[in-house]
Amino acid sequence: MSNMAEKSALSRIEAFVDENSFVQIGGQVSARTTDFNMQDKETPADGVVTGYGVVDGNLVFVYSQDATVLGGAIGEMHAKKIVRLYDMAMKMGAPIVGLIDCAGLRLQEATDALNGFGEIYGKMALASGVIPQITAVFGNCGGGLGVLAELSDFTLMSNEGKLFVNAPNTLDGNKVDKCDTASADYQWSQTGLADMIGSETEVLASLRNLVAILPSNNEEDGAYSECVDSLNRICENIEGFKEDTLNALAIISDSGLVTEIKSGYAKEMVTAFIKLNGMTVGAVANRSKAYDAEGNCEDISDGTLTTAGCYKATEFVAFCDAFNIPVVTLTNVLGFKATVDEEKTIAKAAAKLTYTFANANVPKVNVVVGDAFGSAYSVMNSKATGCDMVFAWPLAKIGTMCPKEAARIIYAEELKNAEDKNAFIDEKAAEYDALQTSALSAAKRGYIDSIIEPCDTRKYVIGALEMLYTKREGRPDKKHGTV
Repeated sequence: MSNMAEKSALSRIEAFVDENSFVQIGGQVSARTTDFNMQDKETPADGVVTGYGVVDGNLVFVYSQDATVLGGAIGEMHAKKIVRLYDMAMKMGAPIVGLIDCAGLRLQEATDALNGFGEIYGKMALASGVIPQITAVFGNCGGGLGVLAELSDFTLMSNEGKLFVNAPNTLDGNKVDKCDTASADYQWSQTGLADMIGSETEVLASLRNLVAILPSNNEEDGAYSECVDSLNRICENIEGFKEDTLNALAIISDSGLVTEIKSGYAKEMVTAFIKLNGMTVGAVANRSKAYDAEGNCEDISDGTLTTAGCYKATEFVAFCDAFNIPVVTLTNVLGFKATVDEEKTIAKAAAKLTYTFANANVPKVNVVVGDAFGSAYSVMNSKATGCDMVFAWPLAKIGTMCPKEAARIIYAEELKNAEDKNAFIDEKAAEYDALQTSALSAAKRGYIDSIIEPCDTRKYVIGALEMLYTKREGRPDKKHGTV
């Protein structure tokens, strides 16, 4: 397949893998059907380039669809090539990356094409939790391919990509010029399906970065690179970022390296990969404010857990657990979002996050950097639900609710007769704070393992992860949970 028809598909692969490392498989495969005018059509490689290469020395299997061959539509042999590639990737224990530019099912092949779609779904389901699966959308990814993207662990989109199950103009009351539900920006900011977006060059660079920082399979004990940063480095001024925890993570991480996932969706919940002592670590953090390079502040949330944030974190923690990636959380949460719409969904979403944290048996470390109130704290990787090590900054608050609110409830009758109600509440709130919500009171009860200075956060977290490296945890014998 050395003609112009393969140029875009092959050039994307060559831009992704290390130079001269790609080896094509099945380059001579073509369509078998001759129905519906297919007998006169050329189908080089049946519209998909498949093979393997290396990224920073790591083996990776990759397929890239060629939109110049029948629009990149999936037919029988096209699907068989992808299925075969999955078989090889699972045998070798290596990631698989799909570069999507496809018109959907090949209508001329009807049920053969439909069966091929199903076989790809089946292989992806089988590979889930065994090898990382990454999809990058450069052109159309519609209909059943939208399901394929969601079966992947990570989905990246170029700004020109289109991802949809139903095209925007087929939705009642909607047109592309009104709301392009297939656009990269919509899938990134509104649905959370796109983990990263950008130009084609940026997407290919992000693909390389992901493959480099992730383990190759579920039997590897994490992913490592050389650490040139001091393990005992002081985290200067980190306490100023207790609300902007993305910046806090950058301060903690080796050389400030942070790869944020789903940065445009549910911004109140940060999910990102960082490096600690050269090891890839999954980070989950509550975020209520964002500061840009000039120090300008953007209010992101009111400090509560939302349905979208819970689902975002659930998916991320489940991936980390499947691939033996330790999880670190920075907790600063006031409770659950209180709206009519949230009330419809927040209990289920919070339950799923609670279950996923509790069920994960990778090393888990939590740092309470601000407030940790109510059952929302229990959801956020608390010691009660199985966190291995919990640290807190000295001014952190851990309790059922804000001390003043608690005092108002506890002393409701006495408050009615108080001469100076504000002074009375302040006094009782201070008593309640000292006995029930301070970091020290939680540490005295064993709910916090150690109170640490904010500047020492990096060395304490690294030390905890080193101690937890050989963690082994037995679980009840069961097929799987049902949450």
